[in-house]
Amino acid sequence: MQSLNTTLLIIGGGPGGYVTAIRAGQLGIPTILVEGQSLGGTCLNIGCIPSKALIHVAEQFHQTQHHNQHSALGISVSAPTLDITKSVEWKDGIVDRLTTGVAALLKKNKVQVINGWAKVIDGKTVDVGDTRIQCEHLVLATGSTSVNLPILPIGGPIISSTEALAPKSVPKRLVVVGGGYIGLELGIAYRKLGAEVSVVEAQDRILPAYDAELTQPVHDALKQLGVKLYLKHSVQGFDGTLQVRDPEGETLNLETDQVLVAVGRKPNTQGWNLEVLNLDMNGSAIKIDSRCQTSMRNVYAIGDLSGEPMLAHRAMAQGEMVAELISGKTREFNPTAIAAVCFTDPELVVVGQTPDEAKAAGLDCIVASFPFAANGRAMTLESKSGFVRVVARRDNHVIVGWQAVGVGVSELSTAFAQSLEMGARLEDIGGTIHAHPTLGEAVQEAALRALGHALHL
Repeated sequence: MQSLNTTLLIIGGGPGGYVTAIRAGQLGIPTILVEGQSLGGTCLNIGCIPSKALIHVAEQFHQTQHHNQHSALGISVSAPTLDITKSVEWKDGIVDRLTTGVAALLKKNKVQVINGWAKVIDGKTVDVGDTRIQCEHLVLATGSTSVNLPILPIGGPIISSTEALAPKSVPKRLVVVGGGYIGLELGIAYRKLGAEVSVVEAQDRILPAYDAELTQPVHDALKQLGVKLYLKHSVQGFDGTLQVRDPEGETLNLETDQVLVAVGRKPNTQGWNLEVLNLDMNGSAIKIDSRCQTSMRNVYAIGDLSGEPMLAHRAMAQGEMVAELISGKTREFNPTAIAAVCFTDPELVVVGQTPDEAKAAGLDCIVASFPFAANGRAMTLESKSGFVRVVARRDNHVIVGWQAVGVGVSELSTAFAQSLEMGARLEDIGGTIHAHPTLGEAVQEAALRALGHALHL
C-alpha cells in the first residue's frame, strides 16, 4: 500500500472543501484534497449552478413565447421552438468551465488532489483505494444528498433534482413532490419550458420555511403560470399514476409522465466509514463548535455535513476560517446573518430575523415594507409584484433583518447582509444615497418608511 503524509487532509471537493484547500494552500499548509466525483461537488455539478442555468433557459423561452402572443413592448416573434439537448450542452459548458477553474486554482495553490472515495480509518488516517494518507488535521466536507422517499424509489419516471437538471426531453406532465425551494425552482422552470406542472406539498402552503406574506407573490405567480398546487396532500405511492391523499383522507390519482422528488437534503454521513470516529452528532448532522471543531481533536466538519443552513456560501466561509485556524490564526465562525435565496419567480431573499423571529426572541421591533409597484426600475422590468421589508429594533433602530420578494432581489442579498454585519441603523440606510432608477431604492425607501417618512409612498 502506498502511503502519503500531509498536514491537512480534506474529504470532499465541494464549495466547502475546495475553498478550505485553496486558503490552506495560500497559507503554505501542505494539503491533500480527496474527491470521489467531480470537483465543485453538488453545487457546481448538479445543484446551484446548473439549476440557475436551466432557470435562465426557461425564462428566455417563456419571454419569447410571451412576445409571440401579446407583448406590451411592441415586440413580435414567430412561435419559438426549444432544442433541450442544446440547452443542456450550454449548461454543461458552464459547469465544465467552473470545475476546470476550481482544478486550476487548486493546482496554483499547490494542493494535491486525489480522485477516489475516502475510507476513514481513524482521526489521522484515511485510505483512498490502495493509498493510505496520514494527516495532522482532518476536515470533513462531504456535503449532503437528496432525501429519498422509500415509496418513490428513484428510477424510470421517478427522478431526483440530478436527473431534472439534465433532461433528454421536456415531459408533457410533471408532478413535483415537495413545495420547498428546490421543488419550486425546478417546477417553475419546467412549466416555462412547456410542461404541465403540479406540486404536491404536505404542509398547508408552499415554501413552508418562509412566512406567508413573503411567499404570497410566489403563490400568485404559480397560479398565473398555471401550476397546480395540491397543498396538505401526502404521497401514497406510484404505479403509473401518482397516488396522493387529500386533506379529507380521499385518494387522488394524478396522471403524469415524470415525478420529481424534492423533499429536502440530508448530511452525507454514509459510505465512507465515518462511524469509526464515533463523533458527537446533532441529529443527522455532525456536531460542531464555533470553530467547526468536532468532538475529536483536530477533526473539523464544515458545510452541509454540519447541518442547517445547508448553503454553499456558509460552507465556503467555514472552510476559509478552518484553514486560517490550522495556520495558527485566531478565528471564530460568528456571522450576524447568512442570506438564504430562493430562485423562484419572483425571487425570495431572507437575511437575519423575520418579524416573527424577532418577536419570538423578545425584541420590540419596527417592521416596514416598500412595494416594488412604487419602484420605477421594477416597472421598466415589467415586474411590479413583491416588496422589500426591514425589521429593526424600536429602541435604537439597529436593523436585525431584511426580507425581499420580487424580480432580481437575489442581488439585494449583498446589501442586506452587509448592513447587518456592519450593525447599520435605519438612519444609516435611509441616509445613504441610492442610485436611481434601481431596485435597490426600495431598500432605502423601506428604511425611510420605518422611520415614518417614505418619499414615494
